[in-house]
Amino acid sequence: MSSEQTEREAPTRRDYIRYGGAVVAGGFFAGCSSDNSTPGTDSTDTGAATSTETRTTTEGESSTVEMAPVGEVTFESTPRTWLPYGGDYADMGVALGRADGMLGIGQAGEYYTDPYEELPGVSVDEDEIAANDLVEAGMSKELFYELDSDVHVIDPGMLRNWFDWSDGDIREIRENVAPFLGNMIFRRSDSWHDYRYYTLYQAFEKMAALFGERDRFEALKSLHDEFIADVQSRLPPAAERPNVFLTYEGKDEPETFSPYRLNDAGTSKKQWNDLGVSDALAGTGIENLSTENRGELDYENLLTIDPDVLLIRGHEDKSAAEFRDVVLGYMEEHPVASELTAVQNRRVYRGGYLRQGPIHNLFLTERAAKQLYPDVFGEVTADERLFDRQRVADIVNGA
Repeated sequence: MSSEQTEREAPTRRDYIRYGGAVVAGGFFAGCSSDNSTPGTDSTDTGAATSTETRTTTEGESSTVEMAPVGEVTFESTPRTWLPYGGDYADMGVALGRADGMLGIGQAGEYYTDPYEELPGVSVDEDEIAANDLVEAGMSKELFYELDSDVHVIDPGMLRNWFDWSDGDIREIRENVAPFLGNMIFRRSDSWHDYRYYTLYQAFEKMAALFGERDRFEALKSLHDEFIADVQSRLPPAAERPNVFLTYEGKDEPETFSPYRLNDAGTSKKQWNDLGVSDALAGTGIENLSTENRGELDYENLLTIDPDVLLIRGHEDKSAAEFRDVVLGYMEEHPVASELTAVQNRRVYRGGYLRQGPIHNLFLTERAAKQLYPDVFGEVTADERLFDRQRVADIVNGA
């Protein structure tokens, strides 16, 4: 999708803002893959960003937030309206009590709001968000002007590399509408992303600084840390944990699969890494899905790997039971897929959201614990709850 080529000559409105393919064939197991780590990043998701990078103030006062790649952004007052690209940052804003100010999103179909139904008093205006779908509108600058947001929570690197925006396009919207503040955190395998990454809670802290919501951030981080510590204390020994193949394939009758590597350390893998599973692709040389790598694996490839658990993304509109009936049901009847250990043991599950925020992560971690360790946490179709929904709702609602 290409942006408009001409730039507007409109005067600056917010001058108070200052910027300080093919299926894998031969050579399947050739070599070892790298861990895709990036200097200056954290591999875990427990640490928060340092206080020297984020200076917060109370509601209505000026604030400065520093976040790669845009650097330092100063606001003379707290943004009221905001426009995120992904469901990860959208969920962060909701978690901070700012749902009412969200004007739209990059892709409404990839922002999952079902978890909010279990949190009393927490909701978003799904109709408004769907009506202002940036990708549906071709990432047109016209929509940015129309929405007139106070801040765009979008990594400008994504605009350049996914949507062919020029530096001039980005500068135009920054100067005539509002600044950009965001970092693509869900994966770490794109060569163009050569600046710092953030863990989920590091990025969440940046959003808390943006909205002056330090108390809500601290409360949710405390709940998260307690929840993860409790779950991890109940995990079986490492030698007894399954290896998993995490993939994307949104078809009801899947034939090929895009690979995700758990060592990529992007936030979309957080629950699997927190739950201590091993990557079935370790040592294979298969690289993580990225802008450059669009390779897929077929069932013959999967048989060579034969993972204990198969996690398939792209089916979040289905319940656990529906997924088993439709997707697993198809694989059980497939002449090759039916030979997979995971299929024979019925250990094929939904793989979770690609872009998850802090509320999403609580629900997805609970679900993943049941998928991986049903003997400990209960079946994924059961009603056992591993964290307090009302406590989460109270934090979001400021109770």
